[in-house]
Amino acid sequence: MRFGILGPLEVTGAAAPTDGGREPSYAPQAAKLRVVLGTLLIRANEVVSVECLIDELWPDAPPRTATTTLQVYVSHLRKTLQSADPEGGREALVTRRPGYLLRVGADAVDALAFEDLSRRGHQALQASDFAAAADLQRRALALWRGPLLSDTPHGPVLEGAAVRLAEARTTALDERIRAELHLGLHRELVAELQELVAEHRMHEEFHTHLMVALYRCGRQAEALRVFTALRQTLVEELGIEPGPASTRLQRRILEGDPALTRAGGRAVGPGAGTTAARAGAPAGTGRSPGHDEPAVDVAGTGAGTAGWSAAPGALPAADPCFTGRAEELNRLERMVRSAPAGGCVAVTGMPGAGKTALAVEAAHRVADAFPDGRLYLDLRDGAGPGLPPGAQSVLERLLPTSAGPGAAPADGAPQPPRVLLVLDGVGSETQVRPLLPALRGAVVLLVARRVPAGLPGLRSVLLGPWHPDEAQRLVGLFTGRAGTRPGTLGGTAALDAGPGLGPDTVAEIAELCGRLPLAVRTAAAQLAARPHWTAAVLADRLRDEAGRLDVLRTGDVDVRARLLDAYEACAEPQRRAFRLLSLLPPGRFGARQAAAALDLTEARASAALEALADERLVAVDRDGCHLPELLRLLAVERLALEDPPEVVRAAAERVCRAYAAAAAAEPGRVSDSGARGLVRLARTAYGAGLWALAVRLTDALAGWVADDGEAVYALALDAARRCADRSAQARMGRSLGELAWQYRRVEQAHELFSGALELAREAGDEEEAARAQVGLAELCLDAGESAAAAALLEPALAALSAPGRTRGRYEASRARALLALAHEGPESARAWFGECLELAGALRDQRLEVYALRSLRALSLPPEGGSGRASRAVEIRPGLWRIHPAGVPT
Repeated sequence: MRFGILGPLEVTGAAAPTDGGREPSYAPQAAKLRVVLGTLLIRANEVVSVECLIDELWPDAPPRTATTTLQVYVSHLRKTLQSADPEGGREALVTRRPGYLLRVGADAVDALAFEDLSRRGHQALQASDFAAAADLQRRALALWRGPLLSDTPHGPVLEGAAVRLAEARTTALDERIRAELHLGLHRELVAELQELVAEHRMHEEFHTHLMVALYRCGRQAEALRVFTALRQTLVEELGIEPGPASTRLQRRILEGDPALTRAGGRAVGPGAGTTAARAGAPAGTGRSPGHDEPAVDVAGTGAGTAGWSAAPGALPAADPCFTGRAEELNRLERMVRSAPAGGCVAVTGMPGAGKTALAVEAAHRVADAFPDGRLYLDLRDGAGPGLPPGAQSVLERLLPTSAGPGAAPADGAPQPPRVLLVLDGVGSETQVRPLLPALRGAVVLLVARRVPAGLPGLRSVLLGPWHPDEAQRLVGLFTGRAGTRPGTLGGTAALDAGPGLGPDTVAEIAELCGRLPLAVRTAAAQLAARPHWTAAVLADRLRDEAGRLDVLRTGDVDVRARLLDAYEACAEPQRRAFRLLSLLPPGRFGARQAAAALDLTEARASAALEALADERLVAVDRDGCHLPELLRLLAVERLALEDPPEVVRAAAERVCRAYAAAAAAEPGRVSDSGARGLVRLARTAYGAGLWALAVRLTDALAGWVADDGEAVYALALDAARRCADRSAQARMGRSLGELAWQYRRVEQAHELFSGALELAREAGDEEEAARAQVGLAELCLDAGESAAAAALLEPALAALSAPGRTRGRYEASRARALLALAHEGPESARAWFGECLELAGALRDQRLEVYALRSLRALSLPPEGGSGRASRAVEIRPGLWRIHPAGVPT
C-alpha cells in the first residue's frame, strides 16, 4: 500500500493494474475523509491528536458533535485502507491517546521519499559529488505531481506543511541546478531557468544561475539583461536593490571575468558564499560555480568615508531572534528608503509589540541606502523631557558645524552626511521638532507608543500583536534558534524542536500571550529557565487568566510592569474607562457596548475609545474595537484593585442588560464568538446575584453549547430557582436534558425532560411543555418505542403550531421526520423534512437549513451504494449522527 500526497491524494494497493496499465486508486472521494487521511500522512508514524484533526476539519467552527463525526470518518478510512491492503491495511490506522496514528513504511509515502532523497542530495552537494547530487535531487523532484494535496481542503496543519514542502521543493530545485552547473550542463539549463525566472520573478538565485548559464553560452548581453530585469522588479515592487552577490556577479560579467566560464568554481547566488568566504571556506563546498573573490563589506557603516565615524551612538546589533513581521518590515523598509533627507518615519504601537526590534532590524536592512552610517539614540535615558546625557556628542556628528542641535546650517555649508538616525523612546513631538531643522541630511526613524503628531511629512507603521498565521512559526523562540537571517532556522526549527514542543503547542502559547512579542519571548524564557517544565505545563499555567501575568515574568523582564507603565501614563478618566471596558466579553465591541460599560452616550463613548486608542490601550480597526488580551487581563486586575464593588456591580449590570437586549432583538442568531461572550456575561450576572439577567443571557444562547455547556445551564437553572421563575426552570431543565441525551445519559435525560414538562405545566407555559414532550419523544425513538413517540409528538406539534413558536415547531417537525423515516417511508419523511426547511428559512438559521437540505438529499440516495458509505447512519441533528439506529430501517 502506497500513498501519494505530492499532488492530488493517491492511495494504491496490491491489486493488479487495470487494462490501461494504471494501478487502481483507493483515495477517498469525500473531501473530509481526504482531510483526515492527508493530515495523518503529513504526520505519518506520529500520534495526531483529536483536537488537531478537528481543527483541520473545521478550522472556523467545529460542530458540537465533532468528536463523534471524526470517529465516523476514521471508521470509513479503516475500511478504505483494508480495501487497499486486505492483509494489514485496517491495522495501519490505530487509535493511540490522545488521537490516531497511521503506521507506514519509509518508502510508502512520496513526501517521505522526497525528503530522504533531497537530504541525501544535499549531503552529496556538500561533499562535492555533483553527479550524485544532481541525480538524487532529480529523482526527488520527479515525485511531485502538483501542489501538496491539491484536491484536499487545507486547514492549519496542511497549509503549514504545504508551505514547508513547497519551500523544500524550491531548495531541491536550486541545488539540482547548482550541481548541474558544476557538471557543465549550462546549455541544457538555459530554457528551464528562463521559465523559472519568469515564474519566480524575485528569486535572486534562479536569476544568477541563469546569468551564469547564459554567460557560459557566450550570451553576455542576455545575461546582463536578466540582471536588469531583476533589479527593475525589486525596485518597483519592493523598493530594494538586488543583493550583494547578484551585484558582484553583474560586475564580473561586465568585466568579462574568465573564471566565470569554468565549471567547478564557487558560489553563485545571494547568501550562498558570503558567510563561508568570510570564514575561509574551501572551494567546491557544494555552492554554485562562478565566484572566487571574498565577500565585500556591505554593512554600510561608513568605514570608507573619510573624516566621519559612527562609533558614538552606534546602532545596536540586529536581534538574532527577530521573528516574523515580514509585512511590517517590508513596509517600514520601503518608507525609510524612500524618505527624503530630513524626513521622518515612525514605528508606533502597544507596549511589548517589539517596536524597537523592528526599527533596529529595518535600520540594518537599509544599510546600503545610508553610506555614511546609522546612529541610535534612546531618549528614555534622560531624567526629564530634554535630551539624555551624551546625546549632544552624538548629534554633533550629524551637523555641518559645531552649533547646537537647534541651529540650522548656514548657506554654503558642506553637504551633511547621508545618515539614518533611530530615535527610540520618543514621548512626544516636542522632543523631536527642535532637532529637525539641523538634521537636513539625515532620515529620522522614530520609535514611540503614540504617533508623534505635528511632525511635517511623518509616515508611520502601527505595530500590533503578531499575525495569527505567524504563531506556528515561533518554535525557534523556544528552541533558541529563531530568526529570519541566513543561517538561522526560523520557522523550520519545528522539524526537530523536541517532544511536546511542536507548532500547535507553540501556537496555543502564543495565543494565550495575546501574540504579543514581549510576552511570547518571556514565556519562552520561562520554559528555558525551568528544565522540569514541559510546554504543556507552561500552556496549562497560562490558561489560568487570574495568574497569567504572574507567569509572564522572568528576571528583570515583567510583562505586567511594561503594560502598567502605559496605563499609569494616562489621565484618570482614561484609566477609569480602560478598567470598566474589561467588563465587556473578550473580542470586538462597538460604541454601543462601550457606552453601557462607561455609562455614557454613544458619542462620548466613541471619543473615550479614540483617546484610549491613541494611548494604545485599545485596538481599533474598521471592524470595531477590542482590548488586546494581556491588556484586558491588566484591566480586570486594576478594576478589582481600584474600583468599589458597588461601582463594578452597577457597570456589570449595565453591560449584561445591553447584551441581553441586543440578543433579544435578533433571537436565535448568535455567532460562536457572540455565544462565548454571552456565556461569560451569564457567569458574571450569576456571580453578581443578577438572577433574572443570568437567565436572559443563557436563553439568548438559543441552544448553543460551549465545552462546559452543562455548567452554564446548571447555573442558569439555579438562577431561575432563586428568582422563582418556573418557565425559566423548565427551559433550563430541558436544555440540560438535551445535553444529557447527547452524552447518552438516557435516564438522566428522561428525568430532566419529565421535570421540565411538570414545571412548564405548573407555570401554564404551553410552548415549553410541548418542547419537553419533543425531548421525551426523541428518547422513545431511541428506545424503538415508536407508538409512544407518536403519542407525544401529536399534541406537541399542535401546541407549537401557534404563531411565535417557530423554533419549537422546527424541533418537533424534525423529530416527526425521524419517526416517519423509521415507520412510514421516505415520502412521508420528505414531507416533514420539507417543513423543516421552510421553518429554518423563517428562522434565518443557515445551519438548520443546510441540515434539512442534507436530509432531503439523503432520502434520494439508494440504500446501498458502491461508494462504501455508512448507509445505516442517520443524521438526527445538525452534525449529530445515530449509527445503527434501533428501529430505523436504512
